[in-house]
Amino acid sequence: MNPPSDNSTGGAALAAELAEVRARFDAIVSNTPGLVYQFVLHADGGVSFPYLSDGCLALLGVTAPELHAEPGRFLDLILPDDRRAYREAMQASASAMWSWNWEGRIWVDAWKDVKWINLRATPHLLPGGDVRWDGMMTNITESKLEQMEVRQSRARLAELSAHTDRVKEQERTRIAREIHDELGGNLTAIKMALAMLAARLDDADPALREKTDYVDALVDRTIDAVHRISLDLRPALLDLGLVAALEWQVKEFEKQAGVPSTFCANQRDIALDNDQATALFRIAQEALTNIAKHANATRVTVKLARLRHHVSLKISDNGRGIGQADRAKAASFGLRGMAERARALGGTLTLSHAAGGGTVVAIKIKQD
Repeated sequence: MNPPSDNSTGGAALAAELAEVRARFDAIVSNTPGLVYQFVLHADGGVSFPYLSDGCLALLGVTAPELHAEPGRFLDLILPDDRRAYREAMQASASAMWSWNWEGRIWVDAWKDVKWINLRATPHLLPGGDVRWDGMMTNITESKLEQMEVRQSRARLAELSAHTDRVKEQERTRIAREIHDELGGNLTAIKMALAMLAARLDDADPALREKTDYVDALVDRTIDAVHRISLDLRPALLDLGLVAALEWQVKEFEKQAGVPSTFCANQRDIALDNDQATALFRIAQEALTNIAKHANATRVTVKLARLRHHVSLKISDNGRGIGQADRAKAASFGLRGMAERARALGGTLTLSHAAGGGTVVAIKIKQD
């Protein structure tokens, strides 16, 4: 028997080397969570899976030979609501030759269950116009369910917060009305009685007259306090609309804080329901309180606008501004409360630096 030629020896060595490389690759893939695969989109629109790792059955409930034989079955696994996004992501990746990253739901018939999977793959353009992706699919059901639970928890907390705010405002309104009607009425009656008593003390002891004048002044101060407390609890002007209430609040802020302030609205009457108007008013109140406490501002501007698709409220000052550390304070409940009120209305609240220094608090609420 003749000895093998050098060419046959070299071919056998190369085949052995390739087999060894393939064995190492398969060993690595077998220890990789998920499904390692190659997917080809042919120029005629057909698809194929040149390579599928052993994780195919565990992830998709379909064996690799079954998917090799019928590659279209993968699309059938995807829930109908998610197929469009899958196709769009694939076409975008093929057109731009950028990474394909998609997540969606599949129906695993073997377990009668829905799974969330994530697909990440890198495209390669092949001769003839075919595109091949090398990538991996992983089961993200657990993390997806956790995310959904977190979102649902946040939604429930937001609903609870909104409900708490509504109850609080209703209680404020009730207390303000009782203070105004009951205490205010009683104090008015006392003042009338004092006036009648004083009219009969013309020739009385001067000390008694002085005491009567003191009680009358005390009643006046108490009436003013009752009026102020009632307004703090629930400004009656809110019943006339947000524009009137904010206009009054800005004037009160200017008077109490001594900071020149202006208010403007692009409409005299901006139609909002009671919850929306109250929430926006409270946000403005909180923002003005923060300015008075921390901003060292010399000018404040409040703007309310009814635009095409939303209502916008902006509170601007020229103070020292707000830093990232201020926003991240553990006890910054004012800012958090403002943001929660905005979210409860389906809106957004943003904080930004004003031109020339200071802070802008901007709230947007969608409107039909």
